[in-house]
Amino acid sequence: MKLSTINKIGEFGLIDMIKKMVKLDASVVKGIGDDAAVLNFSRDKYLLLTSDMLIEDVHFKCTMQASNIGHKALACSVSDIAAMGGIPKNAVISLGLPTSLEISFVKDLYKGIANIAKKFKINIVGGDTNRAEKIIIDVTLLGEVEKKNLVLRSTAKTGDLIFITGSLEETLKTGKHLTFKPRLKESRFLVKNYRINSMIDISDGLAQDLGHILNESHKGAVIYQRAILKNKDTSLKEALYGGENYELLFTLSQSQARRLLRDKAKGKIKFPISEIGSITKSKNKLIFIDADNKEKTLKLRGFRHF
Repeated sequence: MKLSTINKIGEFGLIDMIKKMVKLDASVVKGIGDDAAVLNFSRDKYLLLTSDMLIEDVHFKCTMQASNIGHKALACSVSDIAAMGGIPKNAVISLGLPTSLEISFVKDLYKGIANIAKKFKINIVGGDTNRAEKIIIDVTLLGEVEKKNLVLRSTAKTGDLIFITGSLEETLKTGKHLTFKPRLKESRFLVKNYRINSMIDISDGLAQDLGHILNESHKGAVIYQRAILKNKDTSLKEALYGGENYELLFTLSQSQARRLLRDKAKGKIKFPISEIGSITKSKNKLIFIDADNKEKTLKLRGFRHF
């Protein structure tokens, strides 16, 4: 019998396999398949739980500034909580470290972690340490969100308009993937002032992360080159498929979008947003309109670990 391997089914095939194997009880509102798990907590709030692992030579090089690596490690998880409309609260951080690693590197790593924890009022409440061949940083972050403000990937509606915060840039070349600011403040403003139907942070590329919304919501989308390619230093390929931007990608109804755009015109929105397309009923189909108004179907791909 020919055995299948992880590289045959890919990262998301592996996740789907695991998802089918686990059983959830009534305390879980949303399990595998979003930026964070959603758990019952109180009458008006949910708990949010997310985990991110950074591995040397996959997500960073040990020659990079250690404090920036620490910043990224916790910032990735903060971005996940932001994508759910929530607020980060407490974290446990586990480290796998080579025995030959200099203590000064670990101190600088934790300075980066501590700085972002202070900025977002996060308590570092524990973790674990182990010997490893390469540096491994595993972050588990607990947050909370008001039930009325929770946003999922799975609730995009046909006719929704699609927006992103900021702009899509070549962050790996510029190093911004190590120093990015999670869009927590922006997320909280959006969920408090508008009915956001779906949201995700762009960590694996626009095409792939929009694809997660389409897959979970059983919808399609159309996006426009003129709307997404606004940074002259960024290629179209990077704008569509480049990862680690950590901007928010969100959808809302046309009436809510009109109000959002009116508020933007009046200067009520203090951060950049761009309308890039709309949600359609064509399941898992992503249509791209290029600069010449020609239409083509894009693959829902981006960065994958396997």
